[in-house]
Amino acid sequence: MALPREPESEGLRGGELNQAISSALVGIHNRYLGRGPKSAMTFYHDHVIVTLMHGVLTHAEETLSKTNQGEAVNQMRHLFQETMTADFQEAVERLTGRKVVAFISGNNLEPDVAAEVFVLDAAL
Repeated sequence: MALPREPESEGLRGGELNQAISSALVGIHNRYLGRGPKSAMTFYHDHVIVTLMHGVLTHAEETLSKTNQGEAVNQMRHLFQETMTADFQEAVERLTGRKVVAFISGNNLEPDVAAEVFVLDAAL
């Protein structure tokens, strides 16, 4: 049986932990897509974390979306999210010290908003 990992953010709670999670997810977006969202905020309650990101679409995606190619943009976004899933989960697990048992990701084109939802294991 594996021992529980110590959270990287030992002592981070509340707003500080929320900000650390937002920063980590924005950094992952930057690394994969060349730019991050214009803003991000994280909410953490009990065993659920939700990060909302505004302004995530690239210029090319915005252009496609405005020319009735929204379905193609949604498909690309889905592929990006699948590619980033392991990094998102690793960051949340490292910062919280808890295991991610479910991850749900979605985008809305207008307005340009993405949501990353993490369901964590039982509190330690």
